[in-house]
Order: sequence, then C-alpha cells, then structure tokens
Amino acid sequence: MKKLLLLFFFGCSLLVQSQSEQLAQNYFDRGEFEKALISYQELLKIQPGNSNYFDKTIECHQQLLQFEIAEKALNERLAKYKQGAVLVHLGFNFQLQKNQPKAQKFYEEAINRIQISPNEVYAIAYIFEKKGLVDYALQSYQVAIEKDQNLNFNFQMALLYGQKGDIEMMIEKFLIEAYNNPQNNIMIQNQLSRFMNEEGEATFNESLKKKLLLRTQKSQDLFWNEYLSWFYVQIKEYGKAFVQEKAIYKRNPESFGNIVNLAQLAIEENQEDEAKEILQFVLNNTQDLDLQIESYSYLMEMKIKKAQVKEYPAIDKELDDLIQKFGVSPFTLSLLKIKAHFATFYLNQAELGKMILKNALEMPLNRYQIADIKMELADVMLFEEKFNQALLYYSQIEDDMKNDVIGQEASFKTARTSYFKNDFKWATHQLKILKSAATQLIANDALDLFLLISDATVEDSTQVALKKFARADFFLYQGKKAAALEHFQAILKIKTGDPIEPVTHLRIGKILEQQNDFIAALSNYKVILTDYKDCIYIDEALFYSAEIYNQLKDPEKAKPLYEEIITKHPDSIYYVMAQKKYRQLRGDKDI
Repeated sequence: MKKLLLLFFFGCSLLVQSQSEQLAQNYFDRGEFEKALISYQELLKIQPGNSNYFDKTIECHQQLLQFEIAEKALNERLAKYKQGAVLVHLGFNFQLQKNQPKAQKFYEEAINRIQISPNEVYAIAYIFEKKGLVDYALQSYQVAIEKDQNLNFNFQMALLYGQKGDIEMMIEKFLIEAYNNPQNNIMIQNQLSRFMNEEGEATFNESLKKKLLLRTQKSQDLFWNEYLSWFYVQIKEYGKAFVQEKAIYKRNPESFGNIVNLAQLAIEENQEDEAKEILQFVLNNTQDLDLQIESYSYLMEMKIKKAQVKEYPAIDKELDDLIQKFGVSPFTLSLLKIKAHFATFYLNQAELGKMILKNALEMPLNRYQIADIKMELADVMLFEEKFNQALLYYSQIEDDMKNDVIGQEASFKTARTSYFKNDFKWATHQLKILKSAATQLIANDALDLFLLISDATVEDSTQVALKKFARADFFLYQGKKAAALEHFQAILKIKTGDPIEPVTHLRIGKILEQQNDFIAALSNYKVILTDYKDCIYIDEALFYSAEIYNQLKDPEKAKPLYEEIITKHPDSIYYVMAQKKYRQLRGDKDI
C-alpha cells in the first residue's frame, strides 16, 4: 500500500510539474515575460539543476532588459556548477548590451574550456548555435576534433555551414560523413534532397554533382557510383543514373534490382527512350526469369501506349508469343494482365479479357495478386457498362485491402463508377473521404473529380451538363476518343456560361493534342486562359500550352507560360516541372 501511495503521489507531482512547465512556456511564447519568469523560478526551486528552466529565467531577464540580474545569476551558476556553457550565456548577455569586447572575451574563454575538456563541446557548441553564433559553434567543434581525434561532428558542422550559406563546405562535410559512417546515409541524403529541391537548387546541384564526379574519378569505390546514381535519380536524369548503375554492374553483377527500379522511374517520368535502353540492358544481361518477365511487361506497356491501330495485330501476337515462351502461371501474371487489358480496351474483345482474368484467379495467388487481377476484371466490367458487377469487384478489393494503396485505388474507382452512372451524390460522398488519401496521386484524382462535380452543380441543380460530361468521360475511359470529342463539343454548343465549360475545353484540348492537332488544341486552351481566368484549370491550360509550344520548337511562346505557373501558381502540381522546363529554355547550365 505504501508503495502504491508513493507511486500515486509521484505521478501527481509529475503531472503538476508538467502543467506548470506548459503554463510557463505559454507565457513565454505570448511575450508575457514577467509571468513566465515567476513560473520558471518556481520550477527551478523544485529542480535547481535543470538547465532548461535556468536558461529560460535568463532569457526572461534579458527580454525585460534586466541584464545585471541575469549576469549575477549566471555568475552564481558558473561558480556552483562550473559549466562552460554558462560562459556563452554570459558573453551573449554582454552582446545584447552591445558590449562586444566583453562578449568576445567570454566566448573565447568558453572555447578554451573545450581545449582543456573536449567533451564540454556538446553543451557549448549547442548554446552557440542556439544563439545564432554559427562561427563560434563551428570553432568549438573544430577545437574539440583537434584535441580528440575520436570525436566526429561532420553532420553538425555541415548543417552549420548550410546556415552560413557556405554550400561547398556543407557538401564536403556531408559527403565525408556519408562515406565514413554509411549508417547515417539516409539522414544525410534527406538533408541533401532538401537543398536540392529549394529555390536556388541549380547552384547547389552543380556543386554536389562536381564533388561526386571528382570522387568517382579519383576512387575505385563503388560507393561513389551509387551516390552519383542517387543524385541523378533525385533530379530525374535517369539516363545518367543508368550510366552509373552500369558501372556498378560491371564490377558487381549480382543484382539488377536497382536497374529495373530505375526503368520504372523513367517510365513514370515519361522518359521512355531511357527506360527502353535500361530494360533492354536487363534482358541482354540476365537469365533471371522474374526480371525478364518484368522487363518485357514494362516494354509492352510502353509499346501499347504509343501504338497506332495498324500495329495492334503485331502487338497482340507479341504478347501471345511472350505468354507462350514463359507459360501461364502466377509468375507471368503481369503479362496476362496486359493481354487482358489490350484485348478489352484496344481490340474490343472484352469476353477474351474476362476469360484470361477469371482463369488467372483460379491459380494459387497471394492477396495482392488477387486484388490486382480483380481490379483489372472490374475495369473490364466497367468497360462493358456492367456497372453493378464492376462495383461488386471494387468493393471486394476495398474490404480485403483496407488501409492499403490498392484498397484506396479501388475506393476511387468505386466513386468514379458512381460518377459514370450519374450517381453524383454518392460519388461526392466517397470523394470527400478520398481527398485525404495517403497516396498523393489518388488524393489529387479524388479532389479533381470532387471539384468537377461540385462546380458543375452550383448553377445547374438538374446537372444536365454534368450528365453529358460524365458520358463523354466514360467514352474516354473506353478509349472511344471520337465519340468523347463529339459529346464534349456538344456540351459547348448547348450550354453557355456553365462552370463545366472550362474543363470541357481542357478535355477537348487533350484529345486534339493526342491527335496531333496542336493548333486546335491550343485554341481550346486559350479560351480557358482568356475567358475563365479565375477557374481552377488555369495552371493546366498554361502547362499544356507550354508543352505544345515546346514540342513545336517555339521556346519564346513556351517560356512565358512556364514562368506564369512559377510566379502565379506555386501550389500547382506542374510547378516543379514548369520550373525545370523554364530553366532549360532560359539556358541555365544543364546539370
């Protein structure tokens, strides 16, 4: 019983202290320094050795311009605890009074303490950094390292050099630390990525690239080839990353994992020439059947995406030959899925597609494979306008794969099917939830569809135009572009001033663009830019127009469009790409 009572009172005291500390911090944050001072002094009575409470009392005195009181308290603290960090506080107290000679005297005294006892560097450097005295913090670390070679502060010093704007030294320290302590590499690469993605990244990236290239040239260690490959992946230069991966492979031909992943990244960024080169390299150099099947699957998907109707029979035969070569099994599931999709959406042979997929479900598959095949089967059902059957399969995936990406994808497709069925109320309900999906791509798609339905409903409660638009969108889903184009154009003829008009122009523009009718596509995008300046599709119209001009080798028309995205639409999903394209057109040095 005594022990329980002691534990109870101990817990209560901790709770009270925690609440008192929170109250003191709230006072401090609100600038009520008299109240904060009283609160921290009370806390300090309970824990006299607590350096955080003491530091806060000193900061309160300084905020209240009570420098003499702060100095007296600091001297008493120094006499009692002999902590070198207190010397930094004393120096800063004089610096606040604009007495730089005295401040410098205490700073130098603190650094001298490190020469005597290098382990004091942790507290002293921390206070220097906290007070914004970066040069003194760096000097502290340097002195400690000179006195004790076992100490390592490369990471801390790199961050400090970054604060100073000394990019060269920051990179140097990070790379030294990465090589000496590979276990810290992820943390270092996260820091480097942050700088690579900031506004002034062109200069930073060039400096980092030079240092990495120099190391790969001077050293035979594959570590630097791997690092350079990582660098090129970050800036989406997958062809250059592949050069490094090939160099790694020549000396360590154990695994193609990174190379296949590189191809996948290149495909996602529409760098198809680089992706094809990478995948062909894999096929030429491995006997691993899984890697071969994966590579052929990616190659076939790219080929189908670009194919003309006259090429369909050859592609169909190539798929059949690959399936015959590798056999029908769970290992060839990706090829079977591609074959089913191609049969349905390109050859209009939905029955064949369903047969392939239903036969695949009879094989011994894991839950992810089952979900993947069911998703494709649902897509085929939707293609056939068998909405309820499609919804049934999507719902099964949602139930079986809760909290998984494929489960969220099925949820989105459920909402999209409801949209195609003109059940806009239910679609909106589902899309509201999906707007905060863990996967950014699904969240973006959900938000786009949610806004489309919401905007179209504001002025047209009968949703006449939206129903026509949904039907045209369904034709697009089926790959019937001519029918979709006709329906979208009909909307513009019937309705005038409807909120759905700008996105209709956007859809028409994309179809015309895919048909290589660039002038007509630009005309539709221009309508959005001139007549619907406040709509949510402005950034898309700008980007699509810029891309066409870029493709037509007219940089002078493309450049201002990219620039407008950068200056006026920083939240756009096209912002980063527009920034990169704009710099290329401006003639910035290629990295």
